[in-house]
Amino acid sequence: MFTVGERDRLRERLLARAEADDSVVGAAFTGSYAVDDQDRWSDTDLVLAVRGALAPTLERWTGWLYDDLGARHHWDLPVGAAVVRVFLLPGWLEIDLTFTPEGEFGPRGPQWRTVFGTPRPLEPFAPPDADTLIGLLWHHALHARVCVERARRWQAEHWISALRDHVIALACLRLGHPAAYAKGAHLLPADLSTALEATLVRSLDAAELLRALSATVGVVTAELERFRPGLAARLAPMLAELTFTPPGECR
Repeated sequence: MFTVGERDRLRERLLARAEADDSVVGAAFTGSYAVDDQDRWSDTDLVLAVRGALAPTLERWTGWLYDDLGARHHWDLPVGAAVVRVFLLPGWLEIDLTFTPEGEFGPRGPQWRTVFGTPRPLEPFAPPDADTLIGLLWHHALHARVCVERARRWQAEHWISALRDHVIALACLRLGHPAAYAKGAHLLPADLSTALEATLVRSLDAAELLRALSATVGVVTAELERFRPGLAARLAPMLAELTFTPPGECR
C-alpha cells in the first residue's frame, strides 16, 4: 500500500502539472483533504477547470498518468458536463480527477479547497430522494422474498443486502448525515447499528435468508415509522406478509 509521503508527493506533481497546463484555469481539492479530515487511507480528489473542449485535456492528462505515473487502470463517471476520471496507480493510490468546464468550476458542497482559479457559485448536489428510497425498500423486500421462493438464493442475498443499503441511506437522510455510499453510516445511533447487524446474511440456506429478510424488514418498518408514520401504517402490514407467510405461499 502507498505511504502518506507518496500520496503527498503525488498531489504536488498533480498541482505542478495543472499550473503548467494552459488549458487548466482552476484547480481545487475536494473530499476529506479539502476540510482537513483526511487519514492514512484517504485518496486524492482534484477538480480541474478546463478552458475549451474537455476531450483533448482529458486524453493528454490520461497519457501522462500512464506514461509518467504508471497508472494501471481508469474509468469514467460522467457528472453533468463534467467527467470524473478515476485512476488506479501502483501501491493502490487512487486519484479522482474531475475535468469540468470553466463555467462550472465551483463547490457543490462543503468539501472544497480552491488552489487557483475563480470558483463560481453553483447549486449543491441534491440529496437522495426520500420517496425513491422508500419505493426501493418495498420493491427490494418483495423481490428478496420472491427469490427465496424461486430458490434463487444468491439473488435473494443481493436484494436483502441492497435493502439494507437503502434503509441506511434513508436513516442518514432523516438524521442529516451523508446518505450516499454509506458515508454517514458510522454516525447512526448505536441501537440502529445494532439492529442492522442482524440483517447480515450468514448463509444461503432458505431459512437463514428468511431470517435476514425478516430482520431487515423490521429495521425498514421502524425507520418508516420515524420518517413517515402515515406511510408506515399503510406499508407495515404488507411488509409483515413477506416475513410471516409460510414458505411456498408468498403472494
